[in-house]
Amino acid sequence: MAVSIRALSDPAVTLVPGFEAAGVAAGIKQAGKLDLAVVRSLTPCTGAAVFTTNLFKAAPVIYDQQAILANPSGKRGVVINSGCANACTGQQGLEDAQAMAAAAAHLLGGEAQDYMVMSTGVIGQPLPMAQVLEGIRQAAGSLGDDAEAGHRAARAIMTTDTVPKEVGVVVDMDGVRFTIAGMAKGAGMISPNMATLLVTLTSDARIAPIPARAALLHAVGESLNMITVDGDMSTNDTAVLLANGTALMPEITDTESPLYAAFCEGLEAVTVALARALVMDGEGATRFVEIRVTGVEDAAAAKQVAMSVAKSSLVKTAIYGQDANWGRIVCAVGYAGVPLDPARVRVWLGDLELVRDGGPYQVDEERASQILAQREIPIHIDLGQGEASATVWTSDLSHAYVDINAHYRT
Repeated sequence: MAVSIRALSDPAVTLVPGFEAAGVAAGIKQAGKLDLAVVRSLTPCTGAAVFTTNLFKAAPVIYDQQAILANPSGKRGVVINSGCANACTGQQGLEDAQAMAAAAAHLLGGEAQDYMVMSTGVIGQPLPMAQVLEGIRQAAGSLGDDAEAGHRAARAIMTTDTVPKEVGVVVDMDGVRFTIAGMAKGAGMISPNMATLLVTLTSDARIAPIPARAALLHAVGESLNMITVDGDMSTNDTAVLLANGTALMPEITDTESPLYAAFCEGLEAVTVALARALVMDGEGATRFVEIRVTGVEDAAAAKQVAMSVAKSSLVKTAIYGQDANWGRIVCAVGYAGVPLDPARVRVWLGDLELVRDGGPYQVDEERASQILAQREIPIHIDLGQGEASATVWTSDLSHAYVDINAHYRT
């Protein structure tokens, strides 16, 4: 059965039928900056979510983990603030996260557990609840279902992001059509092991909780878990999927359905595009780097090697300096913890094969400089010992990254 996936030209979470959104300036950040978003469905949704594996979990993560288990088939929306992470804030932080959900329920209907909560910003500071609650009230009164409403919500969740990240697709298969859209924030503290930073995904597909969670885990594993900007994992990482079932289609009740495969394909298209956008907008980034590792015995080992190279400060700074220092690449391959035979290793920078049989091959400095001057840089590493592969996306490491994070609170 053929699956057709068409990208929305002006994507927003509100372009999924039955969803509304708002973004307002609540006063959490500097005056006038959008800092609170609400996304809600007009009908109850199937919900699924994945979270940070950082043991210092932020209060909204702890709240959401309980909420998604308590009611995976009656979710109504999400409330998101930027400017304060509500992380490492003790019992008061937990109560504040609960109060955000309760305020949304009071204004929009349903119970507190029907709403997911996300926060992003500085760790260790309590939420200014007067501003947060007033912001929820404002957002509830200004919800819209047009693209601009979705765009405002996407801008309201930004911190050091320079641009909002929004993606949407329409999936068609044998006369069945549904939409999937998403928005994300993230530019630094990105090295996830579940999802990355804050992601909200909306869909009108009819899907039950178990296959919805399976689809989200699959999509995250192929996209949001395959990126790193700086090797730091946030305390707040959350990805939420809301599917309101308003599309005219049979319900996806299990993972064996052809429609499940189509849903997975569409969801992965959205999350891959969001993942790439997050890296493109990495703090201080001047280069987008795709690291593909092939010739490995299993996919997990391939990812381990790719991440070792992607997280190497020496590799990242060499790319920023446009220096084809391939020795830094093979060094990171060698300490990745995956058994290998150096004599089989090959490395390409774009179409230039720098390393063959573990030693220098076509080290054409002029051609290498041309490749490194491009905005997007592909690196291919073949270990020559298996059929598995993995692709990881990362950015370079610039002076601007240090400047941003040396003065993050100021």
